[in-house]
Amino acid sequence: MELGLASSRGPAGPSLAVAGRRPRSSLSPPLPCPLSLQIQTRGYSMPTLHHKDHTAVGCQASVATKYMETDDIVDLDWENLGFGLVDTDFMYMAKCGPDGNFSNGEILPFGPIALSPSAGVLNYGQGLFEGLKAYRKTDGYILLFRPEENAVRMKNGSDRMCMPAPSVEQFVDAVKQTVLANKRWVPPTGKGSLYIRPLLIGSGAILGLAPAPEYTFLIYVSPVGNYFKEGLAPINLIIEDNFHRAAPGGTGGVKTIGNYASVLKAQRTAKEKGYSDVLYLDAVHNKYLEEVSSCNIFVVKGNAISTPAIEGTILPGITRKSIIEVAESKGYKVEERHVSVDELLDADEVFCTGTAVVVSPVGSITYKGKRVEYDGNQGVGVVSQQLYTSLTSLQMGHTEDRMGWTVQLN
Repeated sequence: MELGLASSRGPAGPSLAVAGRRPRSSLSPPLPCPLSLQIQTRGYSMPTLHHKDHTAVGCQASVATKYMETDDIVDLDWENLGFGLVDTDFMYMAKCGPDGNFSNGEILPFGPIALSPSAGVLNYGQGLFEGLKAYRKTDGYILLFRPEENAVRMKNGSDRMCMPAPSVEQFVDAVKQTVLANKRWVPPTGKGSLYIRPLLIGSGAILGLAPAPEYTFLIYVSPVGNYFKEGLAPINLIIEDNFHRAAPGGTGGVKTIGNYASVLKAQRTAKEKGYSDVLYLDAVHNKYLEEVSSCNIFVVKGNAISTPAIEGTILPGITRKSIIEVAESKGYKVEERHVSVDELLDADEVFCTGTAVVVSPVGSITYKGKRVEYDGNQGVGVVSQQLYTSLTSLQMGHTEDRMGWTVQLN
């Protein structure tokens, strides 16, 4: 999981809120000479989605198959990048109208988009987002990590939020286009990654509570460093037992935008007290682990690794899924089940996973005023280190991908 990117841009010139123009930041070198982009399209059918009190929507997605060429790597201070928003060159956009057909996707200059004040996403929160990364290999090629998983998760979320969604093939193709159009922003090997943010929003104007008449699928990117300023160093969590992130029957299991604004209050309070983030408990018993604000949680005891089961209140993280498979391949016993606070406090090791953090070891947990610390090499447990190294080596192309998870862009 990921939260939104906090702006880390330097002082910028006057903003140009004009269609087709993008505001420039001091981090952004001038755009190269005009580039030509030819897009060939094919049609792909998407299954019809049926919703109560909602017209059936079937999307015919047009998929682009040629990509844009750009210049060499941008000259940024890669050593001090951090996890913040940096304006890049281009974004992807496609529309889906009342007929349920997505338009041909377009690569456009990155910049403001026009929305009616009565857009469904602004009034009723009808929106989803995804997060994934692109890495630069030592040979210069670029790797994506399991983009089809993000596409499937968006389709599942769109069904819950009564929205049409691009097909898996269009989603993946759009990601490829956007990354290649911005490939000069992919950090050098080992210096970070290109964070990719697909959005699906109800952009059509509507007053009454109902699905929007139009939807926009767009993707933008930003080069990023570590999500937590500590990097692969222990973070300190506090358990929140007054606020809850999700409840049974709600939308905690899909990546809808409203899930994230609701954690900001508790997170801000925790950070003011010196904690890195908040760990939430279940809303029924108030004793079983659910998620950190934007990460899944894992508890290690001996050779067993436990993580809360996916039962509708926890996001099915793609890094979570990958870590489970990597851990099992290394002989660990992985259990997806209810995990109590008592088990957490008695654990040998605890870590979080997510697209932004990858793997983040937990150095301490505070619950009802009691602080429990976890031993390790400078706070980094053996299991956390092993799984982090295995997964990031695969993501960056340092080791052979025997899982078939990476997609190389040529």
